[in-house]
Amino acid sequence: MESKRQQKFAGVIQQDLAAIFQREGMNFLPNTLVTITKVRVTPDLAIARVFLSFFNNTNTAAALSTVKQHSSEIRYKLGARIKDQVRIIPQLEFFVDDTNEYVERMDALFDKISKEPRQPDTEDGE
Repeated sequence: MESKRQQKFAGVIQQDLAAIFQREGMNFLPNTLVTITKVRVTPDLAIARVFLSFFNNTNTAAALSTVKQHSSEIRYKLGARIKDQVRIIPQLEFFVDDTNEYVERMDALFDKISKEPRQPDTEDGE
């Protein structure tokens, strides 16, 4: 379980990374909206695991690879924003948040199940 300090620090990182991706994300991912869905920070605040969601992009693996290639640049820009609040700028690890895809897959399964013909209820007592 995360401490209050970790949660607060993760919130700061999430807000600042969101601003960075909103302003400068188009430079390395054109026509793609990047959303930071969740940030988890290690207890020593040295590593931040950032979960991303990509909209208007068909190849999330390529988009994640592009973000990872620019991670040092993103970390530098994050450091410029939070340098007065922290002692060290955390290393950034990026992951794809596939929650939306999971929800869509489950919705499709439930729709399929609801369209199947129902078997009549049989009573064992007759």
